[in-house]
Amino acid sequence: MGAYSYKALTEEGKTVKGILEGDSERHIRTQLRAKKLKPLEVASAGAGTGTDGSSGTSTSMDISAWSRRRAAKLSTRDLSLITRQLASLVKSGLPLDEALHATAKQSQKANVKRVVLQVRTKVLEGLSLAQALSDNPVAFDDMYRALVRAGEGSGFLSPVLERLADYTQTSQILQQRIKMAMIYPVVMLVVSLAVIVALMVLVVPKLVKIFEQGKRELPALTEGLIATSSFLMNYGVYLLVALFGVYFFIKHLMRDPKRLRAWHVVQLKLPVIGELVKQINSARFAATLSLLSASGVPLLQALNISGQVMTNKILQEACDTVAASVREGMSLSRAMENTGHFPPLLVQLVASGETNGTLPQQLDNASKDQERELEMMLGVAMGLLEPATIIFMGGAVCVIVLAILTPIFEMTKLS
Repeated sequence: MGAYSYKALTEEGKTVKGILEGDSERHIRTQLRAKKLKPLEVASAGAGTGTDGSSGTSTSMDISAWSRRRAAKLSTRDLSLITRQLASLVKSGLPLDEALHATAKQSQKANVKRVVLQVRTKVLEGLSLAQALSDNPVAFDDMYRALVRAGEGSGFLSPVLERLADYTQTSQILQQRIKMAMIYPVVMLVVSLAVIVALMVLVVPKLVKIFEQGKRELPALTEGLIATSSFLMNYGVYLLVALFGVYFFIKHLMRDPKRLRAWHVVQLKLPVIGELVKQINSARFAATLSLLSASGVPLLQALNISGQVMTNKILQEACDTVAASVREGMSLSRAMENTGHFPPLLVQLVASGETNGTLPQQLDNASKDQERELEMMLGVAMGLLEPATIIFMGGAVCVIVLAILTPIFEMTKLS
């Protein structure tokens, strides 16, 4: 059986789309008619183009090639959900292909359903689950596939999937916390800028007419305010376009590995931000290495995969250095300490784990400690950013008010 996407009409004339499994396109059309749907288009998950309804022919391509070209990325939430469902179904004793079928059936999202059915198709062809997942590396990264491979090899696939579901859920919660912490100060900053621009564009021009009637020399602060207001009114749109252009230009420059690495060097040296980057990456590294080690993945392979979850190139290189040192016989804690990029607490817990033979547990403790430390640092950073935003807005409004009132006071004195 294979996965097929379809487009059909309901009895009310509404167009619906979805994914079904079947032996052929004709089988899919039969299923649709049984559901009182009129088939419009039916295409194999491995098809590059649509099919012709009269002839039933289609242009086929190899499924793996199609997967590489149209690999679908899953959100952290979706990945956690399907992993949890699959773990529960496998634990209940359901065969893997049936567990995948049930997981796809329970999903309400066509993208998720298609990805899971593609994996099931490969499993039915005789591949292992890890091999089936490797056809879509965008949705299932190296760490995910390594854990599944370790679970299949040890015969404990269900517990490994449960750990993997816990890990993805924890990662999702961490990402949400970071986003939620940023929402309030970002909204305040946007509102502050909007208020300032509104004053410059809507209020200041009306007051300028009063000053022009007096035909007196204006203070430098007022002249600067008038010039800024005039610039925003005449060229504000162009300024906005230019800012977007600069943003996309910088984003394009960051595609160069050398420029990206240089920026990551600067990133680590920035006050507050540098420590936040280290804490975020260290928490990810510790959690990933803990999960891989506990699931039976060899340490060197686990280190290579753990380095890939880091977003900073300098820290990735530090992880590569650690892996190389461990390969040469050095202890993990000593190798991490020599790089100088890992928090001392993490290094101490790793050393304790190596001594007591409880490395996975100590790494798990370290990841939780790093997450708590990260939450504290986020609280401090946001606590500094919020009053800074208020001071910025208050200062800008104060300058505008002074620039307006100063000539008015002078005109009053003269009169």
